[in-house]
Amino acid sequence: MSASRKVLVVDDDPVVRKSFDRVLSNKGYAVITAENGEEALRKLNEEKYDLVYTDIRMPGIDGLEVAEQVKARKPWTPVVIITGYGTDAAEARAKAAGVSSFVHKPLSPEMIEDSARDALASPAAQVIALPAAPAVEESKAESSGLISALKNIVLFFAAPFIGLAYIVLMPFVGFGALAILAMRAANQNPRLHAVGVTTKQVGLVLLAPLASLVFVVLFPFLGLVSLAWFAVRALRTKG
Repeated sequence: MSASRKVLVVDDDPVVRKSFDRVLSNKGYAVITAENGEEALRKLNEEKYDLVYTDIRMPGIDGLEVAEQVKARKPWTPVVIITGYGTDAAEARAKAAGVSSFVHKPLSPEMIEDSARDALASPAAQVIALPAAPAVEESKAESSGLISALKNIVLFFAAPFIGLAYIVLMPFVGFGALAILAMRAANQNPRLHAVGVTTKQVGLVLLAPLASLVFVVLFPFLGLVSLAWFAVRALRTKG
């Protein structure tokens, strides 16, 4: 072990600080100690450390805040929590901050040595895994771009059908409205009833080709919309 691996031990108990110093120094680590959170944060600003140990309960800035500030400033730096009576809430908060592990008092030389070795080994895997996240975001962005492009293509090809359907339907709607008004007037006047029936029959004959034309115009459009809907749904499921 090279002395370049610098370890900061933060604990208000001098016995604990001396234990870490004795065990880790004999294994080749350079051990620096701090007796409270304020001193620890000051030393973290002044020097670079490969590993930080911090007790949970300390006067002033506690160990959880030290851990959170270390991970916020230098997320690659492993932090190990020293605790003798940690609560589930405290451990959950520490895990959320990204601490590497916990060591529980009373401490043994083996626990100290093993925790240092394991904590220093873990960041390598984390650093390797980090670039995978942008790839996921890039995949999502690409999928979103494909969906947007597909929507634009569908709108481009659908525009003529929409315009033609509008042109065809407008006379149909107008003629239907006139026919309804005529039928109402005919029903109110018995003399015009026969004329109304005849007009209705003539209207149906005239509207039949128009209705067929509307169906021919709208059928490809509805098919295109259906295909686009299935394509967009498939792209969203894949993304």
